[in-house]
Amino acid sequence: MQILITGANRGIGAAVDSAFVARGDTVLGTARDHPEYLPLEVTDPASQTALAQRLEGQPIDALICNAGVYLDKGQNLADGYPVQMWADSFAVNVTGVFLTVQTLLPNLQLSDIPRIAIISSQMASSTRAPGGSYIYRASKAAALNLGRNLAADLKPLGIAVGIYHPGWVRTDMGGSSAEISVEEAAQGLTDRIDALSLESTGCFETWDGRAHPY
Repeated sequence: MQILITGANRGIGAAVDSAFVARGDTVLGTARDHPEYLPLEVTDPASQTALAQRLEGQPIDALICNAGVYLDKGQNLADGYPVQMWADSFAVNVTGVFLTVQTLLPNLQLSDIPRIAIISSQMASSTRAPGGSYIYRASKAAALNLGRNLAADLKPLGIAVGIYHPGWVRTDMGGSSAEISVEEAAQGLTDRIDALSLESTGCFETWDGRAHPY
């Protein structure tokens, strides 16, 4: 398969990149500013256009929308969560996903087995609402909703869409006390992407294959 991963230079993205490469797949990783990856600022239409031009005519079998930010960790309800933080978070976690899908749709249509994986979070779930992290939770819930609606619109084109909770992972974002390693998360996510089909399109699943409540 030829796979494109946004935010592939660190954390879960880097681990998923390595997992696919190790089994012989071709991986096109993107990053905002890193010499070893294709340049992509997911929030910038001009950057998206440049990527589309660079990849024109190349099929993409799996698009993994992994790039994301968690800017409001530790914010205080009384005086935190500034307006710009909301705008910046939604720009990456929601608009960035949509722009990337929109940009690379022609490449996906060149594949015989096109799939889109959106990395969301259990924090997107409306049934798991313990409070706090309002911006991150809201943006990941929006990404979940986006993925579900893309699944409906892209199914007639033969493109399957899955939305995934990668686990609580020991990364800079997840922290050192998180439950699983990036390697465990990456292996689970590769398995989920392999299993994704038009029959399961629109699914919201955990890294280890369990259906996650919306």
